[in-house]
Amino acid sequence: MAGAQSTSSLPRHVAIIMDGNGRWARKRHLPRQAGHVAGVNAVREIVRAATDIGLENLTLFAFSSENWKRPAMEVGALMGLFRLYFRNDMDEIVERGARVRIIGNRSRVEQDIRQMIEEAERRTLGNNGLNLTFAFDYGGQEEIAAAARELARAAAEGRLDPETITPELVSSRLFTSGLPEPDLVIRTSGERRLSNFLLWQSAYAELLFVDTLWPDFDRKEFMDALEQFSQRERRFGALPEAVA
Repeated sequence: MAGAQSTSSLPRHVAIIMDGNGRWARKRHLPRQAGHVAGVNAVREIVRAATDIGLENLTLFAFSSENWKRPAMEVGALMGLFRLYFRNDMDEIVERGARVRIIGNRSRVEQDIRQMIEEAERRTLGNNGLNLTFAFDYGGQEEIAAAARELARAAAEGRLDPETITPELVSSRLFTSGLPEPDLVIRTSGERRLSNFLLWQSAYAELLFVDTLWPDFDRKEFMDALEQFSQRERRFGALPEAVA
């Protein structure tokens, strides 16, 4: 039963590529913005489900660094929805005990959005429930390059021996430092690629691609995804127990 998931069988960290808003709107002969509005409603439902079942970490791909290439009107609408979500939903997020974190490049967004991000993180810093992370103006390659630059700078200044650079050290310089690596990455809409999302962190993640468009991805679909995860055998490069 999807609703009967035990906390012990849950992944520690679920990451979702929320895809399909535009196609959802097109199927209904609606403007793309209507799809993004419906997508925000899906975010709300999945965050509620995650807090209800006691999930530890949820990361949502909200806006990629490549999304700036979209038409200015659509980018503006997305920024407006981001503002509305943080105005309208923060009280509920606080009440549910979730801690908000936004990862990505904050230098390209407008000042009021940066202030909203900082306020959301400040208000929820003391919460100890769901770690809710939004990847906003985020790109995995850009993130890895930034970490490499930081380590290279430290080495050039004599503060770091290059021979001591390990995967763990690189991880500590990523935006997601302090979070466990995702156990499960879900992508909606039927597309089967990571699209520059958590590239380093997803090295051993289970990948689940579902055909459902993001605005239709509801609590039941989410629980079904977690149930599928619980049936998978994770070996991290080792042999199955029966063979070993």
